[in-house]
Amino acid sequence: MKTDIQIAQEAKMLPIKEVAAQYGIGEDDLDFYGKYKAKLTDELWKQVKDREDGKLVLVTAINPTPAGEGKTTTSVGLGQALAKMGKKALIALREPSLGPCFGIKGGAAGGGYAQVVPMEDLNLHFTGDFHAITSANNLLAALLDNHIQQGNALGIDTRQILWKRCVDMNDRVLRNVVVGLGAKADGVVREDHFVITVASEIMAILCLANDMEDLKERLGRIIVAYNFAGESVTAKDLKAVGAMAALLKDALKPNLIQTLEHTGALVHGGPFANIAHGCNSVRATKTALKLADIVVTEAGFGADLGAEKFFDIKCRKAGLKPDAVVLVATVRALKYNGGVPKNDLGTENLEALKKGCANLEKHIENLQKYQVPVVVTLNSFTTDTEAEYEWIKSFCEERGCEFALSEVWAKGGEGGLALAEKVVKTLETKESHFRPLYEDALSLKDKIQKVAREIYGADGVTYAPAASKALAKIEEMGFGSFPVCMAKNQYSLSDDQTKLGRPTGFSIHVRDAYVSAGAGFVVVLTGAVMTMPGLPKKPAAEMIDVNEEGVITGLF
Repeated sequence: MKTDIQIAQEAKMLPIKEVAAQYGIGEDDLDFYGKYKAKLTDELWKQVKDREDGKLVLVTAINPTPAGEGKTTTSVGLGQALAKMGKKALIALREPSLGPCFGIKGGAAGGGYAQVVPMEDLNLHFTGDFHAITSANNLLAALLDNHIQQGNALGIDTRQILWKRCVDMNDRVLRNVVVGLGAKADGVVREDHFVITVASEIMAILCLANDMEDLKERLGRIIVAYNFAGESVTAKDLKAVGAMAALLKDALKPNLIQTLEHTGALVHGGPFANIAHGCNSVRATKTALKLADIVVTEAGFGADLGAEKFFDIKCRKAGLKPDAVVLVATVRALKYNGGVPKNDLGTENLEALKKGCANLEKHIENLQKYQVPVVVTLNSFTTDTEAEYEWIKSFCEERGCEFALSEVWAKGGEGGLALAEKVVKTLETKESHFRPLYEDALSLKDKIQKVAREIYGADGVTYAPAASKALAKIEEMGFGSFPVCMAKNQYSLSDDQTKLGRPTGFSIHVRDAYVSAGAGFVVVLTGAVMTMPGLPKKPAAEMIDVNEEGVITGLF
């Protein structure tokens, strides 16, 4: 059986200008990064911005398990299948981070015959967006420390510095560091921290900004520290905005690549969903809606994280109204949620399947709270049985959801036709009455409570003293109307990753919170979620290599 990277490397790609032409995009509207990658120009947006929007379909999933779910694979395969049906379809995805690429998960460009290409480029340096974000983040950090070194005219309290440096790599030793060691000219000694680039507020800002003017306004609002009077100090105060925007000028433009079947894919931005808001850029999504009849996008991890943030942060901030949701699961993952060990998932077990479907049921209920029609799909495996499929099909239809089997990993767009037909039927016959889960006017604690109770199924929320103090200060500063961005583990509906299925009788513990004033949301830290992950005992990096011909192996 061929690996994902072998399939991708054997693909015959079209020149990206030919892919673009399918959507009425001319060469003058593309900034080329070689033959197979391009950025969309600002001029293109001015040409299409007044067109009517196409339909927006979100792909999300149950909580991830070691058995695999295949959310990105489904997104890509669905886009290919819609194109096979004669629909003008575009896919809008996030860019992969180097962290999981070299850590546990490996590359992230779909799988099998439902991939976006060039796969190696996408997973490694791509068009340099993450490098630009990292540079802008660290420029702000350098300007902050330099200001303190050069006399500290703003009276910055070095014990109250909030801004962290970043790097797009899982590097646990950088979580807590001391900077400024050495001679007096080497800076002021203080404790510092690193986050992974996808957790940087710059990433969130880039993904939520509409244009350069909006980007600069958001960058200026970033709170980097407090002064000795307890007042906030911003990036604008440090005169950092212009230089940061210059670094981000090209990164702000959406990237266009293609699937194995030459369907267009806008791949832009990449915040994690467990520690950030988990959606591709607003700019890419809005542009796609002007260029296509149906846009397939995804949100990170399970629906309790990615879909909730897509609805309550991205859609709220960007004025987007999704028309349908595809919820991805596998028989294997559902049996794992039902208590079956990973090594036994290939054996039919209807009792465990029924038990594990409690997780699927909760995600269906959650999505229906947003009043958007739901289609459930199962990624097929050769070990699945007809009895298992039939039980899940009935389970979903009893809950008002369309159901389809997906075989896109093995068959590409052809294997997604059943799902595509259900999605088209849903778009044509069911109306979306989308609304966010909570109102802006609720207090921050009420918003947290709403997400914890209604989405996670918690009995309530407990707060560490530091969290209560932080939330009170954030509201005092005038940011109480912001949505909340919950930093929670992705493996469980609860904040304890060992609680699978549909846990009950638990509380969510909030240990701290901080405001991302530029992005426009409040980050709420729960459990032991790390903003700088570490590498596992056997990192995926150990398997990656490149031969004398320049062919990369081991990415996935």
